[in-house]
Order: sequence, then structure tokens, then C-alpha cells
Amino acid sequence: MAHRLAVISGGGTGIGAAAAQALADDGYQVWIIGRRAQVLAEAARRISERCGRPDAVVSVAADLTDPVEVDRVRDTVGDQPVDVLVNNAGAYVRAAADATTADTAANWRATFDVNVVSAVLLTEALRPVLRRPGGRVILMSSIAAQRGGGGPYSAAKAALHGWVFDLAARFGPEGITANVISPGYVADTEFFTGRMTPQGHQSRVDATLVGRAGTPDDIAAAVRYLASPAAGFVTGQIIGVNGGSVYGR
Repeated sequence: MAHRLAVISGGGTGIGAAAAQALADDGYQVWIIGRRAQVLAEAARRISERCGRPDAVVSVAADLTDPVEVDRVRDTVGDQPVDVLVNNAGAYVRAAADATTADTAANWRATFDVNVVSAVLLTEALRPVLRRPGGRVILMSSIAAQRGGGGPYSAAKAALHGWVFDLAARFGPEGITANVISPGYVADTEFFTGRMTPQGHQSRVDATLVGRAGTPDDIAAAVRYLASPAAGFVTGQIIGVNGGSVYGR
């Protein structure tokens, strides 16, 4: 795995950082991208230290909803082949309590920007340098796409499901796979900061068949599999990692 490159958006915390650790442990050079430079730099230092390679992880601060900043990321990557692209960046954008029509429009657009447009822009920017054959494109969705409950967030994550079918068909002849990972409830992330109650946590745990919340490492294990040669025949799939909260279809 020496000299193979993985690019992970939203790689500074939670699932993104766990995926970065897993791929760095497998010998990849990992680039993590996000808005918060200090958080990214600290994650890069920590992950590199843990995997025993001082420069295993490189941090790149960028707003991936901004085409100009995405082009800067592409220029920074240059001509290096990208073996694995993990579009993990995303967020739940809170709506105003008494939203006007303009507020609603702004909330939906912001939600799609951060969860869908960011993935589209980064994937299209790096498309020319995806490794052929053998490249991997992974989109991070959510159980909310399959069972609802998140309003614009559910809709945005569901949009990734439709888009991955287009990606798989487009990239397949070039030997590149494209898949979606759809996590269930993962407790140890920033996603629920300020929004989770003990009752909410327990109800989500009770909804699983395995009786526990997921961890970032559970999702990183799926990333690691899809990035591996073992997954070369897997493409155009929605892979639920949710403890049985929602059955596969």
C-alpha cells in the first residue's frame, strides 16, 4: 500500500478521522480536508503519530462548497493519482424556529450545499486523477435517507443514493468503483452536539438489533473494506452500517 493516496473530506473528527486512521494504518498517504484548520492539523498530527509515520496525514483547510477553494484543493493534489476518495463532509443545518419562506429556502440550500454539492465538486475536481483502474469513490450518507425524519438533511443524503448510481455507471468502464455507506446512530461524533438527550440516545440504541450505538470505527471498517482490493466487484451499492435499525433492501 506504500505511496497510495486517500483523500477524505470532513476528516478532522468523528467518522472522517476514524477513516483516516484506518487508511493510514493500512499504509496510505492520507489527505484530510475540512473548514477548521486547527482541528485538521491536530487530527493529522495525532493520526500520524498513532500509525508510526510522522507525515502519514496531511491537512488541507478548504470550504468544499466553494468552487474556488475546491479548485485550490485540486491544484494542491496536482497529478498525484488518487486511489480512494471519501466524501464524508456533511452537517445537519438547523432551521429557524419560526422560519419564513426565505428562511426555509436558505436552510434547504445550505443543507444541500454542505451534504451534496461539496461531494459533487470534490469528486468532479479530482475525477481526472482518480486511479484507473482501481480507484474508489465512497459517499457518506445516513440512515435518515432511508427512513426520513431529518427534513432537508434526509433529502440531501438520499440525493447521494441516486447520484452514486450515475457515478458507478460512469466510472465502471474505467475500473473505478463508487458506493455509498449509510451509517446508523453513531454516538461519538459532533453531529448531535447540543441536540441529544439521554432519552434520545436510548431510543436510538433500542432501535438496533445489537443493542448498542455505533462507533466511528464501525463506519471506518466499511470504508477500509470498500477501499481494499477485496471490494473490486462492489459498485453502485448502498451499504447500511446501522446495527439493524433499518433492514437492507
